[in-house]
Amino acid sequence: QVQALVDPELKDNGVPSRRNSTIDIFVVDKANLDRRQYHQLEIIKQGRRSIATHLTQSNRKLFVRGGATEDKTSNVRANSSSTRNASTETKFVKLDNPAPGSPFHLAMPVHDLDVAKEFYGNVLGCAEGRSSEKWQDYSLHGHQIVCHWVGNDYRCIDYFNPVDGDEVPVPHFGLALTEEQFHALAKRLEDAGVEFIIPPHLRFKDQPGEQWTMFFKDPSGNNLEFKSMTTLDNLFAKYNVVD
Repeated sequence: QVQALVDPELKDNGVPSRRNSTIDIFVVDKANLDRRQYHQLEIIKQGRRSIATHLTQSNRKLFVRGGATEDKTSNVRANSSSTRNASTETKFVKLDNPAPGSPFHLAMPVHDLDVAKEFYGNVLGCAEGRSSEKWQDYSLHGHQIVCHWVGNDYRCIDYFNPVDGDEVPVPHFGLALTEEQFHALAKRLEDAGVEFIIPPHLRFKDQPGEQWTMFFKDPSGNNLEFKSMTTLDNLFAKYNVVD
């Protein structure tokens, strides 16, 4: 349980705007603050530690938001975040939300960041996150993938393993999608002229692990597989597969 405590002088002017699972939120009207520009909000957590945050007054209202719930009326929101240097602010735009649960993180080498941006951003439709001159973050259905520039000569070295009659390239990565998402992505890739290593098809037919699958490469030769279980709950069904 975390409580938000407001200076008694401000409490009469503060209106509790909403509650969530973690903290209370107070909105303070600028007109009633008697020209005060900074106000201290102490957030005290039961147990061993506490933190204090100084908040800067905005154009009209001062507010703090926190906890597990969040306004999701739009996937695109302008935000600002204070860095450790109180005199500067880092402004950012959030283009996607994390996947529920524990989003995975994957870093991969690429030979050209502009080419990677065209593929992951435009062909696959991944929202871009943080970036620098040497790497780029992308949201792959809410999971974090990062393209790291490692040199213009890089190309993925492939190994192969037979799976249900196909020579599957390894390493590879991807997602387990719904069938609707799988076929929509397959059409998107076909329309973009992406060449399949293993075209979309059904494998392990009539077995517990029956699934749609497709393999293709990014421009740096990294292998991707997207699949869709015909019975979603069987993703981790344990049995011996005879190739």
